[in-house]
Amino acid sequence: MKITDVKTVVVKNIPPYRGGKEWLWIRLITDEGIVGIGERVTGPGAKNLRSQIKLIEEFSQEHVIGSSPFDVEKLWQRIFSIGHDYRHPSLDSTPALSAIEMACWDVIGKAVNQPIYNLLGGRHHEKLKAYAYMPSGFREDPEKAGEIAVTLLEQGNKACKLDPFMPEYPIPRDIPLEEINKAVRIFKSIRNAVGDKLEVGIGTHGQLTTYSAIRVAHALEEFQPFWFEEPVAPENVDEMARVAAHTSIPIAAGERKVTKYEFAELLKKQAAQILQMDVGQCGGILESKKIAGMAEAHYAMIAPHMACGPISAAAAVQLDTCSPNFLAQEYNGGQLHQELFKNPIIFSNGYIIPPEGPGLGLEIDEKVLKKYTD
Repeated sequence: MKITDVKTVVVKNIPPYRGGKEWLWIRLITDEGIVGIGERVTGPGAKNLRSQIKLIEEFSQEHVIGSSPFDVEKLWQRIFSIGHDYRHPSLDSTPALSAIEMACWDVIGKAVNQPIYNLLGGRHHEKLKAYAYMPSGFREDPEKAGEIAVTLLEQGNKACKLDPFMPEYPIPRDIPLEEINKAVRIFKSIRNAVGDKLEVGIGTHGQLTTYSAIRVAHALEEFQPFWFEEPVAPENVDEMARVAAHTSIPIAAGERKVTKYEFAELLKKQAAQILQMDVGQCGGILESKKIAGMAEAHYAMIAPHMACGPISAAAAVQLDTCSPNFLAQEYNGGQLHQELFKNPIIFSNGYIIPPEGPGLGLEIDEKVLKKYTD
């Protein structure tokens, strides 16, 4: 089997734009008629789509077309290593590589009529704990946090995440005592309302100084947060490790890290106990599985990032299903995540149910897709 063409598709999302205003998908076409799908994560900004499309086209012409989709390792190394500038991983080139890689796995799964997780160790989890950001309103009135937590619990959720500190910018910034005490009231309201029935993670988008992060951690430790996500900006791993050494709250990080090399540093320096790789950005499905394996050897867990469209989300689900050290999956699915597929991701009572179909387990509804493409 050979890859004969790679085509890009821009999908127009609808409000509230879960996973970005536009999604960039690819179709990897083979000479045996099997088509694999992938996604270049665009995120909330969805900027510079033309340059992203051009990069995918260049990778495809130089390295992909004419190759076997089964040669995932060879293709990955070729794209990552041959160009001198490409071996320096970034959130520019690595997501394009990720899109091609996941499309290859979709082809492989369809060719052998198996879900990808069966090709990477098999189904370890029957269902996957999911979490999402807590709906707004609690920052203005901390007492509302408890009411929102009760609603989430009644809907079947077992976990959620919140950012008690806004605005997100400038970065880094010190957090005054007044804001810290408001965060304490938010968590106290939640624990008074639902006790220990709901896991609550702290997500701060890396906006704190080291000193502020340690101060915040000490103030919130009594409420047993699920994790403290990116307490400081991700580029300085030493400072994240300093925060980790000063708190009993598990540190989570990785949504802005790419490839096994950057995640190895997080683990080596004991900067994070929960890795939040974005499968659509960090290098693809197999690269994520390698990162999960490194984490397992360090007794660390994975909780993949999912601020993306539905194809990349499906890739994360495949990883989760076959990873023994899976903890929780972010889930931000919107209307189009369901509408565009004949067999969308199943989310029910706080859990994602792994698909049993071949490849990524998705079949695009082409009639619906036409309504949202250029």
